[in-house]
Amino acid sequence: MNLEEIKQLIDLANESGVAELEVQRGESRVRIRRAGVPVQDYVVGAAPHPTAAPVGRPTEAVAALPEPQADANLIIVKSPIVGTFYSAPSPDSDPFVAVGDSVRSGQVVCIIESMKLMNEIESEHTGVIATLFAQNGQPVEYGEPLMAIRPH
Repeated sequence: MNLEEIKQLIDLANESGVAELEVQRGESRVRIRRAGVPVQDYVVGAAPHPTAAPVGRPTEAVAALPEPQADANLIIVKSPIVGTFYSAPSPDSDPFVAVGDSVRSGQVVCIIESMKLMNEIESEHTGVIATLFAQNGQPVEYGEPLMAIRPH
């Protein structure tokens, strides 16, 4: 494996939120392990682009989360990665969005920090922020609801 392939594997691990990823091609073997995340065992064969399922949150922790209201008109913005949710670009800055704010497609609505990288999360829809589910500094899992947008 070359350096570019290893960088792609690191990106894949970050994007998918897996705790550990191991790939072996012939004599080459790479294991990527994220600190502080429980490990789920799996092995990826010699596929050119390995895929893996995200590591889930324990059942008791899920029950404590606020559930998004069942409103067919709302679009739920979910976390694309495991990390820490930040509502503002810095501790002394105003939040990117608040309930009642209008957002447009492509607008940054929050940051998810994952492995010391700040990932700006952009809205894919135009509308009004109806609900915020995540709180500043809260750990979030892959697919966890962050906010709800009422489209225009």
